[in-house]
Amino acid sequence: MLDLSNGTVSLTEQDLEALEIGSGILGTGGGGNPYIGKLRAREVLRAGYELRVQPLETLDDQAKVIPLGGIGAPLVSFERIKEGREGLRCLRALEQRLGITADAVACEEIGGQNSMEPLVTAALAGLPVVDGDGMGRAFPEMQMTTYAIYGHRSTPSVMCDPHGNIVIFDHAITEKWHETMARACVVAQGGASVLAAAPMSGAFMKRYSIPHTYTQAIGLGYAVLEARRDHEDPIKAICDREGGRQVFAGKITDLKRHFKGGFNVGVAQIEGLEGWRDSEAEIVIQNEFLIFNRDGEVEVCVPDLVVVLDLDSGLPLTTEVLRYGQRVAVLALPCHPLLRTSDALDVVGPACFGHPEVTFRPLPAKEAAP
Repeated sequence: MLDLSNGTVSLTEQDLEALEIGSGILGTGGGGNPYIGKLRAREVLRAGYELRVQPLETLDDQAKVIPLGGIGAPLVSFERIKEGREGLRCLRALEQRLGITADAVACEEIGGQNSMEPLVTAALAGLPVVDGDGMGRAFPEMQMTTYAIYGHRSTPSVMCDPHGNIVIFDHAITEKWHETMARACVVAQGGASVLAAAPMSGAFMKRYSIPHTYTQAIGLGYAVLEARRDHEDPIKAICDREGGRQVFAGKITDLKRHFKGGFNVGVAQIEGLEGWRDSEAEIVIQNEFLIFNRDGEVEVCVPDLVVVLDLDSGLPLTTEVLRYGQRVAVLALPCHPLLRTSDALDVVGPACFGHPEVTFRPLPAKEAAP
């Protein structure tokens, strides 16, 4: 388990194995493929760099923390391997543009490969990554972070692609405009790039980030690994740890998925198995699993987490690896309270994904600390 009680910790290869699983679960199908991210992070570690995670509480209030993550479609980032130093180029270009030196890197979203991107960049820059993020999961659009929801303005920002192109967004009148311009740019860059946003203060990050999410994701991964080692149920281990529940098991009978406007969008149809044999389910996809309904009734929707696991192994599945005939389990996990305020629901509620007919009915809140 990751223990930050004595200060900043350097991750091991075993921690990366756990983070791959934990970030895959919290990614709700998106955030980029965590296996690819793990391979990249492991290569950086083996090259002699340190992947350091700093406790949120030890961050100086005046520290300059640069949030960073991948942007684009998970399918593209799965098929087109990154050059490797896109994030570092973003960081250095932003420092030069603002005339500052960063003190730490922040994670935009803990889900999927985007949990690894800040670690790789920070390691190459000799900086730590703060134990927290802006989503506590993955969302498809940049304005959907708690950083943006609670007042951080993310421009000037820098986007870099594998070819060496560097694009600076000097000013956006709203966070949504920043997302719109960045999305158009990432399509031009091939569908998957890295973006570093304007720095936050340490005080802001301590107040408005989803706290301790590297600890949470790595702990969650270790819980799954231990359950599998001990021949116990990894699905139950996840639900027990996260205060969630299994809502379905079944076989994928149809999958509509395509690339549109810089996103993976689609719908997965699932025929029930085990205790759900007489039911049919559907999951709506926009990079992530957004809405789960059973027999025509919505049971779970954003910002709560819809998680799809391989039914036999209990390991998380991302949207780009779903296939016809796969046997899957569907879990519902509660999101962090910072995503349930009226301000947050105006940005990450179901209406923001084109589903105004869906009403968010929150799952029971998680009781235990991660």
